[in-house]
Amino acid sequence: MANRGEIACRVIRTCRRLGIRTVAVYSDADADAQHVRQADEAVLIGGPRPADSYLRGDAIIEAATKTGAQAIHPGYGFLSENADFADAVAAAGMVFIGPSGASMRKMGSKAGAKDLMDAAGVPVVPGYTGEDQSPNTLSREAARIGFPLMIKAAHGGGGKGMRIVHGLEDFIAQLESCQREAANAFGRDRVLLERYVQSPRHIEIQVFADAHGHTLHLNERECSAQRRYQKVLEESPSPFLTPALRAAMGDAAVKAAQAIDYVNAGTVEFIVDPDGQFYFMEINTRLQVEHPVTEFVTGQDLVEWQLRVAAGEPLPLAQDAIAQHGHAIEVRLYAEDPEAGFLPGSGRLEKLVLPAPSTQVRLDAGVIEGDTVTIFYDPMIAKLIVWGADRTEALAGLRAALAECEIVGPKSNIGFLERLVRHPAVVDGRIDTGYLDRHLDEFMPAADLDVSQQVAIAVAALLQQEADARQHATHSPDPGSPWAVGDGWRLGHAGARPLAFQHRDETWDASGHGHAGTYRIRMGASTYQVEGATLTGDLLGLRIQGEARRFRVLRHGTRLTLHDGERRATVETVPVYRRVAAAGVETGGRIVAPMPGRVVLVKAQQGDTVKAGQELLVMEAMKMELAVKAPRDGVVAEVRASAGDFIEADTLLVTLE
Repeated sequence: MANRGEIACRVIRTCRRLGIRTVAVYSDADADAQHVRQADEAVLIGGPRPADSYLRGDAIIEAATKTGAQAIHPGYGFLSENADFADAVAAAGMVFIGPSGASMRKMGSKAGAKDLMDAAGVPVVPGYTGEDQSPNTLSREAARIGFPLMIKAAHGGGGKGMRIVHGLEDFIAQLESCQREAANAFGRDRVLLERYVQSPRHIEIQVFADAHGHTLHLNERECSAQRRYQKVLEESPSPFLTPALRAAMGDAAVKAAQAIDYVNAGTVEFIVDPDGQFYFMEINTRLQVEHPVTEFVTGQDLVEWQLRVAAGEPLPLAQDAIAQHGHAIEVRLYAEDPEAGFLPGSGRLEKLVLPAPSTQVRLDAGVIEGDTVTIFYDPMIAKLIVWGADRTEALAGLRAALAECEIVGPKSNIGFLERLVRHPAVVDGRIDTGYLDRHLDEFMPAADLDVSQQVAIAVAALLQQEADARQHATHSPDPGSPWAVGDGWRLGHAGARPLAFQHRDETWDASGHGHAGTYRIRMGASTYQVEGATLTGDLLGLRIQGEARRFRVLRHGTRLTLHDGERRATVETVPVYRRVAAAGVETGGRIVAPMPGRVVLVKAQQGDTVKAGQELLVMEAMKMELAVKAPRDGVVAEVRASAGDFIEADTLLVTLE
């Protein structure tokens, strides 16, 4: 397995079922990773940076030769679409589980694939795919194509190395950023330019071909819910396609594969405008991240298909035998902070709770509780895929499955995904590729907790205090004594127990009078009567002002997460005697790293006069770039970072006078 993480674990599962032994390769950062633990053997191939390990084809082939491997599966990303690597594998006497290097050279480059499709009569978006990559030529072609336009890494995928440019004045800066990101993620910085189609849908066709002349498609996946070109939700079938449009796109995809003698799994991606006109976008010469969606609705194991085709067998089924059953939807759980611009996170997964797999719920993960999400690779924690008899049932199942998820450690996008799958644009099946970026505020949580959430949190804390007190009493000399239970009881009245919680950057107080499920909760000048409160396992039931409510409560240390079936709210319990207001921290002229990562470019120098919003440095983590900008006008007093530095979150980078 020339890869890591969840895709390596995914391939290992099918290999184990088929009785095929597996060899993992790993970097220094992945010594304890799950794919290393699950494989039959594992070989260290280099340092933590992809360029020092997973992009080193020579080291991977050496490991395969050393262990006697017969074939190499590239997964997705890294070297999966590198024609030279595919050729090198074949030259070393092993089978590359994918298309030939010759086919990949025709399809693996977005530029080459686009030219090929144009010649074959497949609709393509106007643009530039030339070899001349000089800034002057690219700027001239950009002006010819017109704005807005898109810069795309010619050898990329997964949303990396893509930029929309709205004017010529921004073109060079965006070009340089795109090229850096492409070089880091894919080892090549060639780009292509395309006119940007407004409000498109992203619909892709899964194709498969064998070495015996058989080619077919396994229908479509719609991936229109995207943020900055990163797919967020994928589903099949598409709620947008008509039967006629589905047939036309399937035929076009098969025609493209046949034209270049394609073998093994591939995906033809199209953008579709609001009128139903589709344009070729790219062909991914590999297995896609979202392939489980197709597996769920067709009942086929695409990795098994890959292995059988690579072994010289014909395709397991003919086109007319490909059946589609029900509806499947996939979302990706990431270690990232949606409320901080989706900054990638890292750190130890102190707690990882995911729904139990079933005939309708599937989980593809590369980590377990206790593992670490590193700064060097994609921050994916797991893929959650849910099947239903129809789209409505699948969405309902996905909402229920997300409600069961809990991640403690690095911040995650679970709450964001819960809001996404309830949003009318998703529910109605009308979301386009730019909707999330245009309306991101609609998917962010409310700034404040509502009263019912605050009361429920306070009651959950009181009930837990009482449970802890009863447990403590069992160790006293007289466990049956009422005096052994510190439950706030007072002679003649119910004692008040002060509480304090922190939600985001604000701390709020409450006090609870009563015990055993009957309380008066005071918050500020208001008092709320609570009756019948019980906490059974993680389920909280209570009546607030006579209205019955039910919540799920998850606790980890001082962290408390409340879920009402639709929304989740997470707070930290704060010791009352130590409570301090966390809001309004003044950082002055100290500019710190918003995340752990590597500094790739320093634009500011001591003495520079800068404006608010001006870029000072560019950081990279998980193969994505982030600009660090000046918070205000000022003069640079000191720069403490250099290009190439690896830094932790909150490291001081720049100070302003």
